[in-house]
Amino acid sequence: MPTPPPPNRPAFVRHNRALVVGTGPVGLVAALALAGSGAEVTLAGPDPLAPETPPDQRTTALFGGSVEMLRHLAVWPQLAAQAAPLSGLRLIDDTGGLFRAPEILFEAREIDAEAFGYNIANANLVAGLARALGSRSDVLRIPSPVRALTPAADSIVAQFENGTDWIGDLVIGADGRKSVCRQAAGIGQRGWSYPQTALATRFIHSRAHGGVSTEFHRRSGPLTTVPMAPSPSSPGTPHQSSLVWVETPGEAARLMCLDEGTFAAELHLRLQGLLGEIGAIGPRAAFPLSGLAAEPPARARTILAGEAAHVLPPIGAQGLNLGFRDAAWIAEIVERQVRAGKDIGGEDALADYVQARRLDVWSRGLAVDLLNRSLISGFLPLHLARGTGMAALAAFPWLRRLAMDSGMGVSGTQPSLLQPYQAV
Repeated sequence: MPTPPPPNRPAFVRHNRALVVGTGPVGLVAALALAGSGAEVTLAGPDPLAPETPPDQRTTALFGGSVEMLRHLAVWPQLAAQAAPLSGLRLIDDTGGLFRAPEILFEAREIDAEAFGYNIANANLVAGLARALGSRSDVLRIPSPVRALTPAADSIVAQFENGTDWIGDLVIGADGRKSVCRQAAGIGQRGWSYPQTALATRFIHSRAHGGVSTEFHRRSGPLTTVPMAPSPSSPGTPHQSSLVWVETPGEAARLMCLDEGTFAAELHLRLQGLLGEIGAIGPRAAFPLSGLAAEPPARARTILAGEAAHVLPPIGAQGLNLGFRDAAWIAEIVERQVRAGKDIGGEDALADYVQARRLDVWSRGLAVDLLNRSLISGFLPLHLARGTGMAALAAFPWLRRLAMDSGMGVSGTQPSLLQPYQAV
């Protein structure tokens, strides 16, 4: 049995109680999703809207199910104006190899969709989710990082750095790649690194993007531009895109040190004039590329979500969308347990989560890893396989449609929060 908290510390009565640890996008959306599951929900972590919080310069392309989830949670109407629809995805082979794959343009209309998804600044996404949570009285807040977690057979105790204790049934660890929850639950991890660094920023350009995201496949890694919505603060500069530029660590360091004009000139060269003249460049940030997989993603009354469970290179915008699907499945399983009068943190609930997420996470992680390694490897058969695959996608519309459905995360059984939203 867990040691009861000291009498001078507040504690909560256990009754289908779930604790979400982490106030990034996945933690926030998990707390919102769980609020409708029948469990009593507490969200723990620093205030994401605090002035001292470092600004996140990245954007996220939210695909199919992620947008539907935000609609179900009544958040999307507040975010839609800040998001740019993605009506197309262009792949360009810029590896300079002997076998140059044909350029491919995937169009959402091919699968009878208006858009594959929407690109939104991470800061705007977090702010929208945080405001939605702030308006709810059924989600308790502990504005402090977790100091320790103690799982037991019938409960789990959390102790926080501000002196608060919590006791309940289930902890959802959405606390990032250095997850305290993962460590406390005794969950193992398999990690790896790539000889690459991703550079993220945003930029103004003279030619309209037309709602098309473009991914240049290069020997050092992909260079991807993703449409952004016009900035309300800069109405005279309607054409802007976010950028993820993957390079060797040395080249990335050089690019980070360039002045804005020189950086814009180099970007124009890499884009081959695709978006016209390059204007103002936003703040730049660099991230070493790595991967991580938690094994298993649920154990000891703890379920991991987002980067606490899996980390992927920023290729194909799969990372955060996987995290949103984690959150949707957690809410589905918890609601199922509550309705059946079962333990929301029991072994059967954890096993259901592992089963529900295994194939999705594994298959997308494998696809992203193979694509990235096929670019940076000097192994000719890998280049031929990638080129042949791209040629097949260009030649066969049915294969493109299959790839698009899979990329949007609409294949297979989906929880209710990922199903198409129907307004009442």
